[in-house]
Amino acid sequence: MRWIFLLLSLIPAVGLCGGPELSAGQHLYVPVYSHIYTGDKERPFNLAVTLSVRNTDPASALRLTAVDYYDTEGRLVRKYLDAPRELGPLASIRYVVAERDVEGGSGANFLVRWEAAQPINAPVVESVMIGAQSGQGISFTSQAREIR
Repeated sequence: MRWIFLLLSLIPAVGLCGGPELSAGQHLYVPVYSHIYTGDKERPFNLAVTLSVRNTDPASALRLTAVDYYDTEGRLVRKYLDAPRELGPLASIRYVVAERDVEGGSGANFLVRWEAAQPINAPVVESVMIGAQSGQGISFTSQAREIR
């Protein structure tokens, strides 16, 4: 009998283990790199940046209210939105910083703001950096972090 109780206690109770946190909006910081440094002489290795915003909610839209690109010094380089942009259920959008655009630097970042009419599944917001030089290629990703 004790074994049955022990086994049953290991099965999570429905609704008690939490689930995805719902949100009606967030302000997100996304680190990106328009270049990184290679070798002892710290030669710049330029990278193309793709910022990806994916609405993970299968039933509700979200509205992007800001997608702003900042450089290493924290100066605004570019605003990607002139007006709010709606993303339907499960829709995604991308914003690209070209490989030749090194204005952001190695400490660049995006600030992304989104909102929804009611709490929904938070979107997946991440950056993908990729570059190739002299037969050498590199790619990596960065995840968004919620800030106040």
